Amino acid sequence: MKVTVVNVRLPKKIVEWIDSLVEKDIYNSRSEAIRDFSRSYVIDNRGESNN
Repeated sequence: MKVTVVNVRLPKKIVEWIDSLVEKDIYNSRSEAIRDFSRSYVIDNRGESNN
């Protein structure tokens, strides 16, 4: 799958929350967490599949 780099600005509290998920080994990186959140949002709200 080809990916595109996207820079985003997030409130500090959200970044701290994402970092806590990484520290707990729920995600390997901020990028992985944000990719997962974005993918889930699209699937839940647009009916698109993961394929």
